[in-house]
Amino acid sequence: MKKRVPVSQIMTTDLITLTPKDSLYDAERLFKQHNLRHLPVVEGDKLVGVLSYSDLLKISFADVNESDEIDSVVYDMFSVPQIMAKALVTVEPDTSIRDVVELLTNQSFHSVPVVENGNLKGIITTTDLLRYFLEQY
Repeated sequence: MKKRVPVSQIMTTDLITLTPKDSLYDAERLFKQHNLRHLPVVEGDKLVGVLSYSDLLKISFADVNESDEIDSVVYDMFSVPQIMAKALVTVEPDTSIRDVVELLTNQSFHSVPVVENGNLKGIITTTDLLRYFLEQY
């Protein structure tokens, strides 16, 4: 296995993002349309938060049912900035894949935004890491 490979070589760079002004309805649509679990929230190129699909499930008090629909009435009561994670752990593009794996192993989240000088450059997810490790075999 290669050593000290930077995360920039495997991170997702074709990002679907939200802004703080987007609605939770917009977020749900993007999650479902693109089969995503995490959406970075940006103002311009600056990362200001991350919204996860599980965040939406938590606020909607949803039970997973056959239609996999979220009871979205509660979406009118909250905004993206109220729900998104704001105290973010980020990495830089030159952070090694090994360091990111260690970080995710010790945390309860499944993605890490990749930021350079405060600007969002990409996101690394557990799926990105698994694909990388599969390619190594």
